[in-house]
Amino acid sequence: MPVVRVYEPALCCNTGVCGEDVDQALVTFTADLTALAEQGADVARHNLANDPMAFATDETVRTFLQVAGSDGLPLTTVDGVAVMTGRYPTRDQLARFAGIDVAPAVPAGATLLQVADEPSESSCGCGSTGCC
Repeated sequence: MPVVRVYEPALCCNTGVCGEDVDQALVTFTADLTALAEQGADVARHNLANDPMAFATDETVRTFLQVAGSDGLPLTTVDGVAVMTGRYPTRDQLARFAGIDVAPAVPAGATLLQVADEPSESSCGCGSTGCC
């Protein structure tokens, strides 16, 4: 399974979802990352303020910071290869990076309906003369 890591700029707490001015992008990203981890994906995030050793010990991240600086964060890596910079990946992107299928789950007890083909003129129900 691919190893997905997201390296974030220095945030006030591990998730960045704290304080009075909560960034909706961070709320969404936190939920997306949690959902994929619950499906078994090997995903994790590292905050520069709280986990600087993760930045210092990964050569890809260290090189990225030398070139782009922390202004280029967040940085997403898959198996040590940089795949996205400057923004957080969406749930679909994270799932693709992690090799997880995120097909929408069908709630228990729901009935799936089939979509009928478009009727042709001869099958509209009005007989052999075509549609009424």
